[in-house]
Amino acid sequence: MGRGRQKAKQTKVARQLKYFSPETNYKALEQELRGEVTTESRVGDSYSDEYEDHDPYMTWRDER
Repeated sequence: MGRGRQKAKQTKVARQLKYFSPETNYKALEQELRGEVTTESRVGDSYSDEYEDHDPYMTWRDER
């Protein structure tokens, strides 16, 4: 893709982000800034891992 097309595409995306942003959830933003944890935030967490608390090296260290 040429530089002209690439720049035009970036400009288009920047314009969409600037003028067509979704509605802001101010209540969720306020809770996040206060440090409050809600159960809603953990439900859709795509980075959560079911083995997050499991560390096989911790048991190995305890056995030594």
